Amino acid sequence: MPIVPRHVLPVLVLAQFAGTSLWFAVNAVMPDLQRSFGWPATTVGTLTSALQFGFILGTLVFALLAIADRFSAPKVFVLCALAGAGCTVGAWAMVASFEALLVWRFATGFFLAGIYPVGMKIASQWYRQGLGAALGYLVGALVIGSASAHGLRALADALPWPSIMLGVAALAALGGLLILTLGEAPQAQARVTTLQWQALGTLWTDARVRSSVLGYFGHMWELYTVWVLMPLILATRLSGVSLSWAAFFILGSGALGCALGGHAARRWGSARVAGALLGISGLCCLAAPWLLQASDAVFYAWLVVWGISVAGDSPQFSTLTARNAPPQAVGSVLTLSNSIGFGISIVSILLFVALTEWVPLGWLLTGLALGPALGLWALRPLVKEGL
Repeated sequence: MPIVPRHVLPVLVLAQFAGTSLWFAVNAVMPDLQRSFGWPATTVGTLTSALQFGFILGTLVFALLAIADRFSAPKVFVLCALAGAGCTVGAWAMVASFEALLVWRFATGFFLAGIYPVGMKIASQWYRQGLGAALGYLVGALVIGSASAHGLRALADALPWPSIMLGVAALAALGGLLILTLGEAPQAQARVTTLQWQALGTLWTDARVRSSVLGYFGHMWELYTVWVLMPLILATRLSGVSLSWAAFFILGSGALGCALGGHAARRWGSARVAGALLGISGLCCLAAPWLLQASDAVFYAWLVVWGISVAGDSPQFSTLTARNAPPQAVGSVLTLSNSIGFGISIVSILLFVALTEWVPLGWLLTGLALGPALGLWALRPLVKEGL
């Protein structure tokens, strides 16, 4: 097995972080935009859902057309990073129109389909061994990139919102160009020339792939809804810049879970690690009614543990799917599972955000435990195999 050069993983991580920073770029400046244009608080959820819908459509198109398996994955990554950066510049230029902003964020989500899952495909080409650890760092970069919106928001007093939006666009473009420095992986699977319909069907027909993607779907019921609701949870004790910094560190702690989980998977297997983290995050959901009323020390410790566990299992689900999918269709299978998973996340986000007006927050959060419970049930065969 060829030795992977040391610079490959840092380049992949930096490129993934830069590219996925587009995810919540507009969310970071929404308070300023709401004050400037008189938009209601619900616009944050609407814009987030628009981007998620774009990502779902993008991943569905990329999967059905086998884009990541028929064409050079690094080139797909850079083209989508540049396009996503261009969409963010478009959003900046037309920000006064909420309808135009929705369209630009939808388009940004579409091109993110060529960044996040394609980045995992590139990692799977370089790392046939130790993929769980490599994806741990890669998804950790996604977590920090997503949490960076709150960090940017905390800096908003010093940085005007146009600078933040344009800065994120420039960062994404640089991340795309950075991936080109790697070239093609020496272990890359020969690109296919036909659509991979039968391979996509392994999500349902292959027992191992089905187990990993169903576990991932349970994880996605919880993950993004926690991220969207975290500022609301923190608002029970914090406000302003303090809230933004707390949200950044708590959600960003998921990167630690991804990295540590990746190393733990080398010893205990990806299925066991994913199951353990999924179980911990599920318990955090169930404990919400009591821990919301706890002392500050217990309250913040709970949120950090939740932040670490809710994201830490994600790379291990991707690892399990990549290992068991047909080799010639890894990119397409990962992309299709992302598409379905993000569809589930939209349903969860819209449902739980709507219910915040009717259900006490603590009891509402317990409903998120449904995802981890179903995910643990689906993972049982892979845990028994020790995968």
